[in-house]
Amino acid sequence: MTAASVLSGVQAQTALISPPSGTKTLAATLKVYAFPGAGQAAAQQAQDETECYNWAQQETGIDPFHVANQAAAQQQQAAQQMQQAQASTSGSAVKGAVGGAAGGAIIGAIAGNAGKGAAIGAGVGAIGNRARAESQAKQATQQAAAQSQAAAHTSAAQMTEFKKAFAACLEAKKYTVKY
Repeated sequence: MTAASVLSGVQAQTALISPPSGTKTLAATLKVYAFPGAGQAAAQQAQDETECYNWAQQETGIDPFHVANQAAAQQQQAAQQMQQAQASTSGSAVKGAVGGAAGGAIIGAIAGNAGKGAAIGAGVGAIGNRARAESQAKQATQQAAAQSQAAAHTSAAQMTEFKKAFAACLEAKKYTVKY
């Protein structure tokens, strides 16, 4: 055997073992590991994965990429609700102070010192409204967290269902599949 034929054989074997292209397969993107059990080429595996993705989507009615986007939108909405609840807490204290000052001024005027009554009323109103607002903000935060957690649970259940269908299809095409 000549050196040229050995080199040619090594090059042929190297061509069969090509390095990863840097892009993820559809299965890898879904965190599903598919091994070509019948020696399928990478191009065939990509085609099979696309067919199985479409089949699983049709069978389950679930689009994993839509589920991921929907979950992200729900988490963003929950975060905005928490921020709004916290912002309303400080605004409520000011409103309570104004309302309390007005009420305190009236009571103070009757008692003979409107200024002192207004000051006391402002403090009481601010404290009362702030406490109410903090309680409401806490409830809103808890509700937003519960909604976010429920959405995450639903998303996870949908993804599991989709992966089962996707894996069943790939297994029928002679792939070994784990997820």
